[in-house]
Amino acid sequence: MLELFTTAFVTFFVAIDPPGVAPIFGALTEGSPKSHRRQMAYKSVFTAAGVLLGFALGGGWLLNAMHISMDAFRASGGVLLFLMALEMIFEKRTERREERAEKISEEDHHIAGTLEDISVFPMAIPMLAGPGSIATIMLFMSEAGTLMEQGIVLASVGINLLICLVVFLAIGPVMRFIGESMAAMITRILGVILAALAAQFIFDGIRGAFIGG
Repeated sequence: MLELFTTAFVTFFVAIDPPGVAPIFGALTEGSPKSHRRQMAYKSVFTAAGVLLGFALGGGWLLNAMHISMDAFRASGGVLLFLMALEMIFEKRTERREERAEKISEEDHHIAGTLEDISVFPMAIPMLAGPGSIATIMLFMSEAGTLMEQGIVLASVGINLLICLVVFLAIGPVMRFIGESMAAMITRILGVILAALAAQFIFDGIRGAFIGG
């Protein structure tokens, strides 16, 4: 059980990437009142939790309805996570998030006197509950054989989202503590770990497809 929790926690930490989304949240809420920033933090995390929970509980049914085997989804999910890992290692993911944040900020400047709701888009979707985290939770839930194992997977997701919430609520001191260079280093290390986990998903999917055939 401890091994499952550790693997799931690390995988979701990499997929959700709290050190990577924290600067984006800070940029999108820069200059906003503390009350608005706090509201955006809670709303974005709870929205992401709802989306991930929905895919965790209904993802298997969706695959069956579309006649997609779990081995095929496991292999394709591994490929998706591997591409995400490459982007993290070469900082492409961070650049794309920063460009999206700048675009949102520029559009918001055209609306004078208003505070934009960035909780659902882009914070909850796709930054917290993106393709990587959705594929990850569906993969782990499909491999969890018991209710206890499923609970462990959901707990690992919940703890990661709780970390995001705490970081969002304390975004100012956190950004001063981490710094840009430290955040970049953490992102690269997590990218290497994610690449290894993604390769394992791909190998498991291919092996399962051949054995099943």
